[in-house]
Amino acid sequence: MDTVDCVVIGAGVVGLAIARELSLSGREVVILEGEDAFGSWTSARNSEVIHAGIYYPQGSLKARLCVRGRDLLYEYCESRGVAYSRCGKLIVATDAEQLATLESIASAARRNGVDDVSLLSADEAVALEPQLSCVGALLSPSSGIIDTHAYMLSLLGEAEAHGAVLAYCTTVTGLQRASDGIEITTNDEQSPQLKAQLVVNSAGLAAPAVASLLEALPPEQVPKAYYAKGSYYSLAGRSPFSRLIYPVPEQGGLGVHLTLDLGGQARFGPDVEWVEELDYEVDPSRAAGFYEAIRCYWPGLKEGVLSPGYAGIRPKISGPDQAAADFLISGPADHGCRGIINLFGIESPGLTASLAIAELVADMANTTN
Repeated sequence: MDTVDCVVIGAGVVGLAIARELSLSGREVVILEGEDAFGSWTSARNSEVIHAGIYYPQGSLKARLCVRGRDLLYEYCESRGVAYSRCGKLIVATDAEQLATLESIASAARRNGVDDVSLLSADEAVALEPQLSCVGALLSPSSGIIDTHAYMLSLLGEAEAHGAVLAYCTTVTGLQRASDGIEITTNDEQSPQLKAQLVVNSAGLAAPAVASLLEALPPEQVPKAYYAKGSYYSLAGRSPFSRLIYPVPEQGGLGVHLTLDLGGQARFGPDVEWVEELDYEVDPSRAAGFYEAIRCYWPGLKEGVLSPGYAGIRPKISGPDQAAADFLISGPADHGCRGIINLFGIESPGLTASLAIAELVADMANTTN
């Protein structure tokens, strides 16, 4: 059995950021990834948005790590040459009742330290985006977009430059507490192949299932996994907007919004569809709902210009009738099991917060060992 200092389970954007942070501190790191490529689940199937930190409850991990992570991420992209654009975002109210919601969002943003947001009248918003239809909007100039693949490639490169090793096609199928670490079985082998002093469970959608493998971990410390599927549709032709356009938030997500890629092409989504299994097919019949939602703020959308794009699944730990859960990042001080740090419910703004999450996990690792 090979012995290693740290094992990070999952090579999504958060797992790679954690592996980089741990390796920069001089720790020996092995990353275990069940797929044959990094970031092929949630990290490759999102809006690629750098969030400002607007929506989240004051003092929550999502609020604190998003604001910190946003600043770290912009600095990282600038210094490493990772493509990004600080294009800004408009959150739009399409009826008078939603204006109060915009004011609440603005207040929440300022409590979170996002002090550059501003409420706009309908005329002011339309002056910025002439194709927009709204009764008011909230402008977030520090929102942006990023080339997620290039970012993950950069994180992996830095981690590997400091000695980290990534093992593809390696699914964790067993975890067992030993006197001198955690023994790890992979790919249904009969006996463990690795022993680690520290295991960081950053398996995203599979994080609760991975945590459940460790019998020493109290079952009540493992939340139930919920899957919220979100489909995206692509717009044919040139985007009529230069900023991200978001409706007011809805249950389970941020509504069918317009995002841009770095080439200026527009896509819409994600919607919210609660599912029981992982399924990334985009149902063409959902297009009707997209047209209806988008025309609330862009009535000029023509019929037949949307085509199915891709789908992602949010790794939630709260269900459709429950309040949105915060990130849950738990170490031995929380669950009493030495040598393991679990990350649950790392949905949006996980991409934005990734470097800040990595800082937090590294701090926890230093106190764990």
